[in-house]
Amino acid sequence: MAYDVIVLGSGPGGYPAAIRASQLGFKVAIIEKESLGGVCLNWGCIPTKALIKSAQVYEYMKHSASYGIHATGVQHDFGAVVKRSRGVADKMSKGVQFLMKKNKIDVVMGYGKIKAKGQVEVTAADGSTQLVEAKHIVIATGGRSRELPNLKQDGQKVIGYREAMVLPDQPKSMIVVGSGAIGVEFAYVYNSMGTKVTIVEFMPRIVPVEDEDISKELEKQYKKQGIEIMTNASVESVDTSGTGVKALVKKQDGSTIVLEADILLSAVGVIANIENIGLEENGIKTEKGRVVVDKYQQTSVPGIYAIGDCSPGQALAHVAAKEGINAAEHIGYIEKKFHHAPEAMDYNNIPGCTYCIPEIASVGYTEKAAKDAGYEIKVGKFPFMASGKASAAGATEGFVKVIYDAKYGEFLGCHMIGTNVTEMIAEAVVARKLEATAHEILNAVHPHPTMSEGLKEATAAAYGEAIDI
Repeated sequence: MAYDVIVLGSGPGGYPAAIRASQLGFKVAIIEKESLGGVCLNWGCIPTKALIKSAQVYEYMKHSASYGIHATGVQHDFGAVVKRSRGVADKMSKGVQFLMKKNKIDVVMGYGKIKAKGQVEVTAADGSTQLVEAKHIVIATGGRSRELPNLKQDGQKVIGYREAMVLPDQPKSMIVVGSGAIGVEFAYVYNSMGTKVTIVEFMPRIVPVEDEDISKELEKQYKKQGIEIMTNASVESVDTSGTGVKALVKKQDGSTIVLEADILLSAVGVIANIENIGLEENGIKTEKGRVVVDKYQQTSVPGIYAIGDCSPGQALAHVAAKEGINAAEHIGYIEKKFHHAPEAMDYNNIPGCTYCIPEIASVGYTEKAAKDAGYEIKVGKFPFMASGKASAAGATEGFVKVIYDAKYGEFLGCHMIGTNVTEMIAEAVVARKLEATAHEILNAVHPHPTMSEGLKEATAAAYGEAIDI
């Protein structure tokens, strides 16, 4: 069957690309080998947040006395928690099905492989094949859990994020290898429900991509919660021959220790799904395991685009969505269905959100990165301990940290850790997009009492004008 646009993959980049292409008047097909919505919706962003919410509610109930409410006999049902998470994911996947019908997008279930420019061969679950044709192809095949040679996942005792979401029984103990977003989120969920959790991180600090102050605060809060943390450490080998897992961990000084647990979760990042989709055969260039693209997401072969985790930008759902929309709009521009070329992505103004408790949200330069870039900077911090709203909510952990260029007041970076900060970071993203300076932030009246006024207060602190600290 012939189309104008074929999208290979229906994740958070693929389905927006398909919808935007349809809105521009193209006949669109989307090819999906598993479930509409991809990993993010079915096995990542959405179901993990459901697990985190259940864990958070359980934590609230355990500490309800601090709010003047006495709850006795509070227990969690691990199976029911997992079932709720799967239900949330299933509902969202059905929502994507509805969007496909609403936008008149044909869904072709099966594994897609580019056979030639403008041709995709789809292999269905029963082994049958069909050829789908289109002038333009968008590759949105996403990523999967990265496997280290010495940490082979067996799906039983050494697991990835997918298995961590649907374990049949709650483990009594767990080793989490890697402290990026996936690692620290699952560490919170399992620890809060009573699993003894140990995080092993190769880098000198946890959540290593974040500002150093954020890493220190999260480590402090996690240790307070009872999570054990080992940094500058690497898992050299894993023994699964017994009832659980024995991990040989090498420390910075060269000494080793054996950690024992029921389960080991490997959370050492993701790799792109670019194998066996026809890249090499069609001369589509790759570099460092990702598809090479231009500023409009077009590959080395005109008419073929790549977006999301399989392309070089940050492996984040909201990045994939914007890249998908940009690819569709560039196709529209080429075909004279869209009046201008899309605005290229600004990868230095992408918010990063980690949904552990306390949450982490950040955008722009870290303090170190700003200094390394040659900026003379002003830094301000506002602790939530000084926030009336945070005190009323019983959520005083964390702070807002802002970084400004000392010369012009340019908003270089914003870093937050605390309750609901993932809902607050958008202000900093929009402010930076509009090239707002510290002056505008200071003079924009923020509502009181809110957590969000912490951004203004941190800015005031950077300029020696803080009122509440």
